[in-house]
Amino acid sequence: MKYFLVLVVLMGLLSIPMVAQDYPRAEVFGGYQYLHTGTIHVAGQDIPNSSQGWNGWDVSATGYFNKYFGLQGDFSGSYATISHVSGHVYTYAGGPVIAYREGKINPFVHALFGGIHLSGSGFGVSDSLNGFTMAVGGGVDVQASKVVSVRLVQADWVYFHFGSQTIQGLSIPSFSQSNNVRIATGIVFRF
Repeated sequence: MKYFLVLVVLMGLLSIPMVAQDYPRAEVFGGYQYLHTGTIHVAGQDIPNSSQGWNGWDVSATGYFNKYFGLQGDFSGSYATISHVSGHVYTYAGGPVIAYREGKINPFVHALFGGIHLSGSGFGVSDSLNGFTMAVGGGVDVQASKVVSVRLVQADWVYFHFGSQTIQGLSIPSFSQSNNVRIATGIVFRF
């Protein structure tokens, strides 16, 4: 009986750190995004008037290893009509997140790496390209309750790169955009 009582007390003491972990282990974000793509660079040359504003959505899921460090998966879609051509940009990326989750105001930074899918259709023709993307930035969440926060702003520098491809017999050289900005806002659910 004496050993049993010692075991119960020891187990109780070992569980104290588990009780202290009162931070959310996961967050799910969903909201609006504005993507501004800068000038396109093809074969070392800038394409004039190629910058464009895109409206769309952004969703992400973040799992935290501890109170400050986690991994995030991010998915977004942006849409615009350019000279009667309907364009769609979809990104899927993931990477580390560092967040300061103390109090009601929670800033964070992240670095995301993944893929991009660009498609366009118009004048009876449609096609798409796949490439590499990365986004580096951060934002600020404000807690509205224990499980809901408002993402006041998320701002990311976004890089795209597409390798050379042949589309419907037309050879397209590799091109990239490095002066892109994505701004997002929305709701965060914390678990």
